[in-house]
Amino acid sequence: MTSLSPQTHDRLMRVSTATLTTALFRRGFRNIFIQGPQRMNPGANMVGPAYTLRYIPAREDLDQLESFADRENPQRKGVEECPPGAVFVIDSRQDATAASAGCILVTRLQALGCHGIVTDGGFRDTPEISALSMPAYHSRPSAPTNLTKHHAVAINDPIACGGVSVFPGDILVGDNEGVVCIPLHLVEEVAEEAVEMTVFEDFVLERVQNGSSTFGLYPPTDPNTMDEFATWRQQNGR
Repeated sequence: MTSLSPQTHDRLMRVSTATLTTALFRRGFRNIFIQGPQRMNPGANMVGPAYTLRYIPAREDLDQLESFADRENPQRKGVEECPPGAVFVIDSRQDATAASAGCILVTRLQALGCHGIVTDGGFRDTPEISALSMPAYHSRPSAPTNLTKHHAVAINDPIACGGVSVFPGDILVGDNEGVVCIPLHLVEEVAEEAVEMTVFEDFVLERVQNGSSTFGLYPPTDPNTMDEFATWRQQNGR
């Protein structure tokens, strides 16, 4: 599992998914925001490389409660093998009619040092998951066990989550708005640009709050805007 440099990790902890989507759009990426999942426990950003689980539709002769006793069950095996610092990402085919996981497995991931969990389906035991410190994202609560609709088939393979291609090792960044998937080879330059964009947008927001028009300011087409920004940045130590 690829690890981020401390500098890149710190940068991604300080930027929004909205800013990251713009930085990626500049590079031609339009479909990198995972559609559907919402954060259950608002807080600091979630950052980490993707470790994946893929479900296909359940089949009655295979998906019985006894299957959980199998140590090769991909759901259970994936949880136990998820590396510290990773984000556990589940492809539930955007089907929230049965749970992708519940509080016991999510708590186990937190104990193993996982940095977050994302599914395009739903979780059960949502009050308990919402009380955990590890970031968790899902589409809506779903009490039925995963076996009623989902058959786990693969861990750490490429998946689709919320209509987005997620490859193992891609960097997942989540805030209180949602989750972005950043291709690993772009993460350092995107993180650096996103921090710079955030500083400029903070300057713009302060000006707008003080009554300035956005014309010439955002985007900075007025020649004076960047000079004013440089002065503001120096004054504010940004």
